[in-house]
Amino acid sequence: MKTRIENLLSQALSQLRQQGQLTCDSQPAFLVERCRDPAHGDWASNIALVYGKAAGLRPRDLATQLVAALPSDASIVAIDIAGPGFINFRVDESAARQGLLQVLAQGEAYGHSQEGAGQTIQIEFVSANPTSSLHVGHGRGAAYGMTVANMLAAQGYRVQREYYVNDAGRQMNILATSTYLRYLELCGEIFPFPSNAYRGDYVRDMARVVQEREGDRMRRASGELFADVAADEVKDAQGVVVSGDKEAHIDDLISRSQELLGQADYELFFKHALDTILDDIRDDLAEFGVHYDRWYSERSLVDSHALQRALDRLRAAGATYEQNGALWFRATAFGDDKDRVLVRDNGQSTYFASDVAYHLDKFERGADRIIDIWGADHHGYIARVRAALKALGLDSDRLEVRLVQFVTLWRGDEQVQMSSRSGQFISLRELRQEVGNDAARFYYIVRKSEQHIDFDLALATSQSKDNPLYYIQYAHARVCSLFARLEAESIHPDLTRADLHLLSAAEDPLIRRVLAFPALLARATKDREPHQLAHELRELAGEFHAWYNATKVLVEAVDLRDARLLLCAATAQVLRNGLALLGVQAPTQM
Repeated sequence: MKTRIENLLSQALSQLRQQGQLTCDSQPAFLVERCRDPAHGDWASNIALVYGKAAGLRPRDLATQLVAALPSDASIVAIDIAGPGFINFRVDESAARQGLLQVLAQGEAYGHSQEGAGQTIQIEFVSANPTSSLHVGHGRGAAYGMTVANMLAAQGYRVQREYYVNDAGRQMNILATSTYLRYLELCGEIFPFPSNAYRGDYVRDMARVVQEREGDRMRRASGELFADVAADEVKDAQGVVVSGDKEAHIDDLISRSQELLGQADYELFFKHALDTILDDIRDDLAEFGVHYDRWYSERSLVDSHALQRALDRLRAAGATYEQNGALWFRATAFGDDKDRVLVRDNGQSTYFASDVAYHLDKFERGADRIIDIWGADHHGYIARVRAALKALGLDSDRLEVRLVQFVTLWRGDEQVQMSSRSGQFISLRELRQEVGNDAARFYYIVRKSEQHIDFDLALATSQSKDNPLYYIQYAHARVCSLFARLEAESIHPDLTRADLHLLSAAEDPLIRRVLAFPALLARATKDREPHQLAHELRELAGEFHAWYNATKVLVEAVDLRDARLLLCAATAQVLRNGLALLGVQAPTQM
């Protein structure tokens, strides 16, 4: 019906042009969407608002002309002009019911479109530092990113899913050094473990693998390692720091470890730690139904000279300057609140410099649009990255940044604290094992990505209508049980021949929900808001349960039975299609 109304409006536009009543040459896109309030009608279009300015007409005046020029269509029973110039359509319910046959015919493709055909979108999400297992906060970015990617693909876009591996820089060196220090402990060395190192048991496990493979050949005396190293943080009885510098301490230990081990053996610890944790992250995400087309290494930016090329390009654009031995980016000249360091006075490039090179590479790969999904704590990075793109002469509007807010996990009245350095955190894997993949995927996206989530473990595992996921899955299972019963009785109705005129007004609210799915999915995809889809599935399930509880489906009158079965089958198909986009199963029994 949406396509039908779009065609009717396009014909009306053409007629007005031919008659000379509409002289604009532009072809702005207009929308036809489901009315959110059924009291306003079934479908609404903003065509008069979109074309009004170009045509030099008040939108309501143009709407009046368009309505007068619309070809007649028996399925449309009423047309109204509302507000500043929206055109609302009300359709014949009996004609609309025929759309149920389309649901059946399209099956898994129902709701999908070719809106984005020919366009490529590159979407990067999670990209957590490979310094520990993924925690529950990373899980939200994974669920959100994968669902948005699924929705975009369902709208015809070519989607490239990417994970940016932060395998260079200080944090990875801290991890490699932490692993080496645990290795020394296993070799018998005794020393206070740095307060600023990675302290989780997984670090000791990685060190044990190295020792079993390499023996004690890389053992160095702890006195030799800690010689001339800045003092670690010292606290008094009240926990107040009274001396020392933990950051300088760990940085000195990194340099000393590199010096004592040499490049090859230090790289052995570095690579072992990186590979171990990255393999764990890959497995964790794959088990969560999250897959990538590319894992992009930050270290490759140096190896491919992409980092140097980005810096040279900024220099050539006059967007850099040197101060106190460091190379700075004139970010304030391009909309940022302060200038940013690209290369420190010690010759080390910053994380920001890698970010600039990475985004330049993204643009050069030719995607029409680039979506970055970052944690809310990265909000300040948006302006600086956009500034760099402008300085590089790129269209910063092609970059879209979506922020994912934090997750708070509750066990009863107790909030669970997380810290990757100490190793005391609830991992994504532990959460999935407790509540299941389906509940985790669903509850991570049930609210807007920029809203904070209090993850209720008890609700996520409850089997009641208070648990929206259970309520949705149960609706699907109820339909499946109907058809299982018919199969057991060797009854095989041909639903393609169902007489939908036998359905009554009591079925119309459920039918409207089923047929609203394509428009809802298109809107949720455009807004990058999978929570809209989750909420619509909850509403559809509620509509179905109310109708099913009040209606006998398997009546003796075969024609009426088949019409109701078709409605059941269409409802299940929409639930199944929606859940698939969310990465959630549609069980056949519960």
